[in-house]
Amino acid sequence: MTVENDGRRAAAVFDALGSGYEKAFAHSEAHRRSLEWLLGRLTPGSRVLDVGSGTGRPTAETLVTAGHDVRGVDVSPVMVDLAGRQVPGAAFECADVRELPLEESSFDAVCVYFSLLQMDRAQQTGLIGRLARALVPGGSLVLATVPLDIEGVDAVFMGQPVRVTSFGGEDLVEVVRGAGLTVLAEENTLFTPDHPEAVPEPHLFLYCGRE
Repeated sequence: MTVENDGRRAAAVFDALGSGYEKAFAHSEAHRRSLEWLLGRLTPGSRVLDVGSGTGRPTAETLVTAGHDVRGVDVSPVMVDLAGRQVPGAAFECADVRELPLEESSFDAVCVYFSLLQMDRAQQTGLIGRLARALVPGGSLVLATVPLDIEGVDAVFMGQPVRVTSFGGEDLVEVVRGAGLTVLAEENTLFTPDHPEAVPEPHLFLYCGRE
């Protein structure tokens, strides 16, 4: 699967989900806690990159409300349109982050909420490395994923066919450390999306710093 085809597949899934994705995940307390942690580390007017920005809520909205400069990137044009209307204070663009130029030390923080799962392991590892280098020294990165040791597994997510790849929790921590980041805290939780076909799924949140 090429990056282009990969991106098209992911875009199709999230174009179809639209605002339903926001509704399904809006009650995630772990997501809110991770944003509170991030806000506690940022100075006013910080530059934040939101990878896989979705509908803009809650991540970009929370950060913009706190006075930060947010750039959101998502492969789904439907999501980018929703985000632009819901969070006009942020700048959103429709792009595949794997192909996006990222200058070194250009962001104070990076958010990556469940946006790696349709990439293969080499792409995930490479992107985490690029995102780490895009942080200023002392910058922060929050990464959330479903910590399962699976590769190229066909599944159904909220009624949409997806091909999922992930790392187990310990392996992901090693990937993050290999990118030059320090894992300052982590939270494992079970979460059930608000969707008729949903089942409880493990979520891992890593709170990281570029020291």
